[in-house]
Amino acid sequence: MKAKYSIMAFGAAALALGSCSNGGEQTVETVEELPIVSVDVAHRIEVPQTKNYTASVEAENINNIAPATPNRIKKINVEVGDHVRAGQELVILDSSNIDQIKINLDQIRRDYDRAVKLLEIGGGTQQTVDQLKAQLDAAQSQYDNMLENTVLRSPISGVVTARNYDPGDMTGSQPVLTVGQLTPVVKVMLNVSENDMALVKQGTPVGVTFDAYPGETFSGTINRIYPTVDTATRTFPVEVRITNQDGRIKPGMFARVNFDLGVKPNVVVPDQAVVKQTGSGNKYVYVYSNGRVSYNKVELGQRLDNAYELLSGVNDGDTVVTNGQSRLADGVAVELLKR
Repeated sequence: MKAKYSIMAFGAAALALGSCSNGGEQTVETVEELPIVSVDVAHRIEVPQTKNYTASVEAENINNIAPATPNRIKKINVEVGDHVRAGQELVILDSSNIDQIKINLDQIRRDYDRAVKLLEIGGGTQQTVDQLKAQLDAAQSQYDNMLENTVLRSPISGVVTARNYDPGDMTGSQPVLTVGQLTPVVKVMLNVSENDMALVKQGTPVGVTFDAYPGETFSGTINRIYPTVDTATRTFPVEVRITNQDGRIKPGMFARVNFDLGVKPNVVVPDQAVVKQTGSGNKYVYVYSNGRVSYNKVELGQRLDNAYELLSGVNDGDTVVTNGQSRLADGVAVELLKR
């Protein structure tokens, strides 16, 4: 029994000496805990390909009402917002000059008629008749042009959208009035990303919404696709036509155009899996494999409720980290959260 106690005492002393080594400082060996993460599985599914673009409304046709030559405005018959019909008199200009032109025109016509009669009875020449006919045609053209520019009419039925002068003003570089055709259709102009160029087809139906009419969707059709791409924005113009029989849609209104471009199989991950790199617009997803994670840069598609469509960076069936990313870096070993 005495020998047994001696062995125990020696062991205790050896333990005490070991704990007081290195100048008497006690050392404790610790094991660093691995980051604990939650994971989910990425799946490839058929994702509806919808694109939304902002746009502005324009009149189907716009006419600027202005005289061919400067003149003083005598009367303006309409105001901004008035509906006008094709051929309606909108602006009356000073006609003082037209009276003299009419007197000159009548005199040339009389001289021409007299020359024709003299030629018929052998008292004149064909050359005189031809000269007077040329003068008559020129004077008539001048008179018609002046007459047309004394009374300005609307070439289309529409709405007056702008007025730049008042009676008594001298016309200048701006049109006196602008008339926009708002029925039966208006057009919506938008700029579409060149990445979607192959998907946008003429005649494709689209849905259009307006802030002025919440909860209501208007049916439109792609009417024209412009052939050039803006090198600064990498977009190309697209024109959408919308039926507007009741005139509710006004030029300048803010619109949102929704394109339904079918479906496409793409990988989808929970939104919590997507991490934004600080100081940049890059997005990443941590992919788990064999106890470690890799830092994969991804290209986002659409947001789908609480998930994201990924266009690149993650494969179907990959295990992605959805929680605990703050302690992670590329290649770090992790421990999975026990469920």
